[in-house]
Amino acid sequence: MKKVEDYMISIPDFPKKGIIFRDVTGVTESAEGFSLAIDELDNLLDGVEYDVLAGTESRGFIFGAPLAYKNKKGLVLVRKKGKLPRETVERSYDLEYGSATIEIHKDAIKPGDRVVLVDDLIATGGTIEAAAKLIEELGGVVVKMIFLIELSDLGGREVLKDYDIASVIQYEGE
Repeated sequence: MKKVEDYMISIPDFPKKGIIFRDVTGVTESAEGFSLAIDELDNLLDGVEYDVLAGTESRGFIFGAPLAYKNKKGLVLVRKKGKLPRETVERSYDLEYGSATIEIHKDAIKPGDRVVLVDDLIATGGTIEAAAKLIEELGGVVVKMIFLIELSDLGGREVLKDYDIASVIQYEGE
């Protein structure tokens, strides 16, 4: 039987020389690969009590939606600034070159909501940390963060050391 890793496509020297890009579309383009990925992410939730999932734009939506459906939970969208129509809260964070701002609807998280954050990848941890802070600002509690892929050498786990983190696939290097 194949594993999720078998569907990952590694592209050397993208976006620059010395980087190996881990392309998740090999997983999503295959019915078997995508199903395996969702099942493995779902296994990371065994024993976790939570009220809602929150997915970060945009691949967090891809993996969060089937998990929410499978577990009969709602899915809160964490989006880039300016994409949500109702009143929002926002948080800016640093990127390798510059900064970015994400936001969620102000009424999407209720005080005391137990939230699982989901994304395709954890690298430096900046995006998911900003998402966690937004959830906490609204009174939610981040009970788990799950990722399909973890780039372990980039320090995201250390940035997020106060959270329960799990990933399906771990890669060393950039």
